[in-house]
Amino acid sequence: MLPRYHTVKKTGEHEIIIQKSRFIAHIKRAESEGEAQEFIQTLKKKYWDASHNCSAYLIGEHDQIQKANDDGEPSGTAGVPILEVLKKRKLKDTVVVVTRYFGGIKLGAGGLIRAYGKAASEGLDAVGIVERRLMRVCHVKIDYSWLGKIENELRSSIYILKSIQYQENVEIEVFVEEEMQQVFTEWMIELTNGQAEITAGEVTYLESDM
Repeated sequence: MLPRYHTVKKTGEHEIIIQKSRFIAHIKRAESEGEAQEFIQTLKKKYWDASHNCSAYLIGEHDQIQKANDDGEPSGTAGVPILEVLKKRKLKDTVVVVTRYFGGIKLGAGGLIRAYGKAASEGLDAVGIVERRLMRVCHVKIDYSWLGKIENELRSSIYILKSIQYQENVEIEVFVEEEMQQVFTEWMIELTNGQAEITAGEVTYLESDM
């Protein structure tokens, strides 16, 4: 699992007009090729009357799955420019379909490349980009007498407070980056004079807006 990577925030669409042609960018997070293909086929059925439904996706930790489809546009003028936008943005697990309704004015190869790239780029801006960071959920069990100090220290630290559970003792859940686990544990022990009970929990991705 990658320590951190960028992907799209949500599923969405964004339309632009270029020389009377409509370009509608549809964007989705996809963690498998099957999921990406299902999204593409769904849009092809929905926009069956469009001139073209061009697509590209980039999937996998090391971008091992890459596909681009021009869907009838001149070779290399639609799918590849979309894919290049994904690569330039360093996005992962992302599929983009750009639907075009021809407006009667031919754009030429260069114009098509610019148009599909622009549609994809503006579409990504519209739906938003997030950074996903791999985090360990650390559980810190302390006596109630330590709560005020520990909570204040956590809220002003680099660590992210997930929750506080009030039981017989207080159990605090904290998001800690994997490589910071030892540092975090030592810090908690120092703050509580060795009275904190610290256990490592699940590993999960935490998302933050870019």
